Amino acid sequence: MMEGADIPCLPRGVRLHHDKVRDAWVLLAPERAVRLDPIGHAILSRVDGTASFDQITADLAATYNAPQEQIAGDAAGFLNALRERLFLEVA
Repeated sequence: MMEGADIPCLPRGVRLHHDKVRDAWVLLAPERAVRLDPIGHAILSRVDGTASFDQITADLAATYNAPQEQIAGDAAGFLNALRERLFLEVA
């Protein structure tokens, strides 16, 4: 489970990319791709390898004027699913 001090990062070979043909954000990895909805993109756009999970959720809470606890629960589920599929690492 994602902890507050965890620093999520995209592993080597994985990147966030805007697909101009489909006008959608995707997470690309070797021979794999995940199309992102606006919420997934909002979370991953803050994953830079230096920001902690707490910092990411605090920024999202401020941006969207929502409770950080609710955002943390949703973001943890999303990021943990990506981690299980090897689209994400945690430092």
